[in-house]
Amino acid sequence: MAFDYLGAVQGMDLVVQDTVMDIQIGLEDGFERVLRARGKPGVLLCDRGLMDGAAYMKNEDWEKLLKKRDVQCVSELREGRYNAVFHLVTAAEGAEKFYTLENNEVRTETPELARELDDLTRNAWVGHPNLKIFDNSTDFEKKLQRVVEETARLVGLPSQLERTTIKFILKKAPDLNSFPEDVSYQIFDVEKVYLYDEIVNPSDRSDDITDEYSFIRKRTTLNMEGEASGSVYGLTIVQKTKDGQTIEKKRIITRREYSSLFNNRDKSRHVVRQQRISFLWNIQSFNVH
Repeated sequence: MAFDYLGAVQGMDLVVQDTVMDIQIGLEDGFERVLRARGKPGVLLCDRGLMDGAAYMKNEDWEKLLKKRDVQCVSELREGRYNAVFHLVTAAEGAEKFYTLENNEVRTETPELARELDDLTRNAWVGHPNLKIFDNSTDFEKKLQRVVEETARLVGLPSQLERTTIKFILKKAPDLNSFPEDVSYQIFDVEKVYLYDEIVNPSDRSDDITDEYSFIRKRTTLNMEGEASGSVYGLTIVQKTKDGQTIEKKRIITRREYSSLFNNRDKSRHVVRQQRISFLWNIQSFNVH
């Protein structure tokens, strides 16, 4: 049954997206249990994520849905649940000649609507620390290869992907009131704590690793009034290889794990605290801190 038919009845958007969220959570949690039961390393790839629903609802309806589900902060559905978000930009944005309804019975959007929904979906994930956007600057095969390489890098496997991070020094803090109305942003307080080397089991280290360190991080989402609305926690292990690669292994941890590791931190190093602003501009992800 088409969602357009259901959406014709007032209030059905909330019911439909609430039901979709139930199905998504059930599928994701179920597959995660299966992978963990195997007792071997595994990667769970989800075609959609819980935040996608925000792109198909009015803001007030989305807020009603979060309240109904007792979600205290969107970070619970975003970086608190997914280690990374890969957004593949629609072909209607930058590869228009390849966007067609003829080879996909499920696809019904015009190019204009596809671009609008793509923009809404991207912005729904603004604030995730590992939001990766794959545009159409290459052909489709190379686009997929970029996804594969980024996935390999994320799980700590060798990757041929060339990462270019450009940093700028700002003369002053940005004035959020001057941001264009169509630019969504998220503000966070970030606490970064370095750990002793003993956090990593020496038997897990490869002979190719020349240096290794780890840290934990707490990201607290701030609302428009500057008040904390929720925190998520993560552990990162950084490894340097003989061939000059930097491998980062990240995983989501609980508040209890964070507190335990914090109490056993390397006290010879400062705890780094900063405020960050995350936003998208021209299909690129930016962070100010």
